[in-house]
Amino acid sequence: MPDQLLYAMEVSLNGLMAGIMYSLVALGFVLIFKASGIFNYAQGVLALFAALTLVGLQQGQIPFSHVINAIFGTELHSFGWTLPALVAIALTALVMVGLAWLIERLVLKHLVNQEPIILFMATIGLAYFLEGLGDVMWGADIKKLDVGLPQGISETIDAITFNAFGYGFFIDRLDIVAAVVAALLVASLTLFSQYTKYGRALRAVADDHQAALSVGISLRFIWVLVWSIAGFVALVAGIMWGSKSGVQFSLSLIALKALPVLMLGGFTSIPGAIVGGLIIGMGEKLFEFFAGPLIGGATENWFAYVLALLFLVFRPQGLFGERIIERV
Repeated sequence: MPDQLLYAMEVSLNGLMAGIMYSLVALGFVLIFKASGIFNYAQGVLALFAALTLVGLQQGQIPFSHVINAIFGTELHSFGWTLPALVAIALTALVMVGLAWLIERLVLKHLVNQEPIILFMATIGLAYFLEGLGDVMWGADIKKLDVGLPQGISETIDAITFNAFGYGFFIDRLDIVAAVVAALLVASLTLFSQYTKYGRALRAVADDHQAALSVGISLRFIWVLVWSIAGFVALVAGIMWGSKSGVQFSLSLIALKALPVLMLGGFTSIPGAIVGGLIIGMGEKLFEFFAGPLIGGATENWFAYVLALLFLVFRPQGLFGERIIERV
């Protein structure tokens, strides 16, 4: 088999793995959009905040230690103990549920029946607030996240592809774990949305807030529930991205790459978030591989947005999104 084709196959596989990582963030956007009809600008920051909290709890760091030391002249930094990864993850999940409750109590309950643009602006303010809160609580330095996930080249895939093609493919084991986790999340969220009472209530709230309230659905409970689930998805995404590249404040920018994923897959489709991520991930890697050398490289920075723009022109609802027809 020609070397060029083998390289393209390896690039495609790595692109699919990268697309899975994008999809983990996009899932949180879909959940919020299905419940409220708004694009949650804060989803990327939720992943950052969850990852910061996880590292802080795991390392026994004292929250707000920088502020306490600056005010009182102390030298406090940690409690002197560390937590097992699973315990730290469970506590972080509880923190995200508590954060969802606070968001509903302090922000969302005052915005019932407001225009979508008002809710969108609220999520922008929430994003900047959480980013600043994470900085004050845990510090702005880059942190190493280690919860025991396997990393490095998958020797199994390397051996299989070498035996089959005479060329071993480099696939990170962390990406394989992310793919398995994403598949489980999509299956669980789809079953929840389609076959549970609260999933049906979530779809009813998304269609019409007033109608949902009139049949006894608690809008405030649904919002706490969906923001809690989105917080858990953000925690999963934060673990994967933090394990891959460290926990740093640029992690919040992954929300920008999730936007074209949603445009391709559809803002209301959970499976669409995965398919859109796979298309974006593989497409940008292959385009960089074939066209990058001809046009100067760095095509991964803009390819996803150009592809999303084409979808907006020819299929604005995305591959799996619902087509809404308004009669006037």
